[in-house]
Amino acid sequence: MAFGAVEAAGSLVVSGAADAGDEPKSPPTSRFRYNSPLVQVSLIGLVCFCCPGMFNALSGMGGGGQVDHDAANNANTALYTTFAIFGLLGGGIYNVLGPRLTLFAGCSTYILYAGSFLYYNHHSHQTFVIVSGGILGVGAGLLWAGQGAIMTSYPPPSRKGTYISIFWSIFNLGGVIGGLIPFVLNYHRTQSASVNDGTYIAFMCFMSAGTLLSLAILPPSRIVRDDGSRATAVTYSSVSTEGLEIIKLFANWKMLLIIPAAWGSNFFYSYQFNNVNGILFSLRTKGLNNVFYWGAQMIGSLTIGYLLDFSFRSRRKRGLVGVSVVAVLGTGIWAGGLANQLRYTDGKWPNKLDFKDSGSSYAGPFVLYFSYGLLDAMFQSLCYWVIGALADDSETLSRYSGFYKGVQSAGAAIAWQVDEHKTPLVSQLIVNWALTSISYPLLAFLVVMAVKDDASASRGKDVEEKTPEP
Repeated sequence: MAFGAVEAAGSLVVSGAADAGDEPKSPPTSRFRYNSPLVQVSLIGLVCFCCPGMFNALSGMGGGGQVDHDAANNANTALYTTFAIFGLLGGGIYNVLGPRLTLFAGCSTYILYAGSFLYYNHHSHQTFVIVSGGILGVGAGLLWAGQGAIMTSYPPPSRKGTYISIFWSIFNLGGVIGGLIPFVLNYHRTQSASVNDGTYIAFMCFMSAGTLLSLAILPPSRIVRDDGSRATAVTYSSVSTEGLEIIKLFANWKMLLIIPAAWGSNFFYSYQFNNVNGILFSLRTKGLNNVFYWGAQMIGSLTIGYLLDFSFRSRRKRGLVGVSVVAVLGTGIWAGGLANQLRYTDGKWPNKLDFKDSGSSYAGPFVLYFSYGLLDAMFQSLCYWVIGALADDSETLSRYSGFYKGVQSAGAAIAWQVDEHKTPLVSQLIVNWALTSISYPLLAFLVVMAVKDDASASRGKDVEEKTPEP
């Protein structure tokens, strides 16, 4: 395939990239151009639709679709351990290799992971699944660092919330379609069982398509916004430079403030997937629930994206409103989760709820699981919006996104082992609730201290108030 631009390591400039001051003389005529932010953010959304979107559907069934959750829990621990490392390093790798090589390498590991569960269906050996999980962690670190840089640096500063919501909707449509796959293929299997081979094969087909689609992503220097400005003109970095810049992130007060939000933003998945959807519902109903869980994420991302871009003229005020809305909604949803969890504190629910057979008993837990998906999207979209408001250049935002994903994955690695060691479910819920609650005032402080109201802040530099760093 012709790449159209050379994405080489070292300090080589992307072929065809314009100099920093080489702006188009007149605004482009269509926002649906191949090199427009809208098309490129939509493309990365489709890549994530096919790869992590299908992974989410697989994980959302609880235990990776297996009756015994041990293999999936151990694989997820390996996954998020390596993800924590390569999520942190991913921003630097992206700045060295460019988007296509980084994304292609990352996407290919998803196929192996889904295939390992197909193998497990026949041999029940955990080793291959766990190793595949560790390899996926490396790939996911690369993919999400690249995705974060694209989603936060390609759009114009005043519309980052909108573009984040567009990405999040397309990405989570993958979870919706992925949820339909096990629902349809296992519809007549109402008893507890592992999903069939066709489910895993279908996931692998989608993941393969996403891997190929990643080659369609353009480098940031070729992106032209609707006003005629370029997203950035990148000269690819060196390994030593990126290593130093990554180390500096641990002394960056803005990144330190975002750690609790990053840590908590995937910590709740093991609880929600294994101990709500995995325990309460029948096999086919788990798949149906995931359709609505990821569908709720689409609604949540669009809602918070609108608030963060259009609710007030002041960008800082929009950020504070976003934090407040998510805080109030999150408190209500976790309170409802606690009320539901007190009904099965021992983790046992013998009569599985089925969408057809359980009548009104199904409604309450279903609405709760739907609400968990809504909150997840709103919380993570808010985090990405805040990160995107801290800078406008791809290099800086790839590092910030990588730091966020690295911390997020470290938290997730611990969360899956918390579940594996049979920690009481009420305790798991309270920890999840506390982590998100601690995040809200810190995010609000970050918005006040580091987000400018002027949406046309200088590109390529951190957007922050001229106040002494604490």
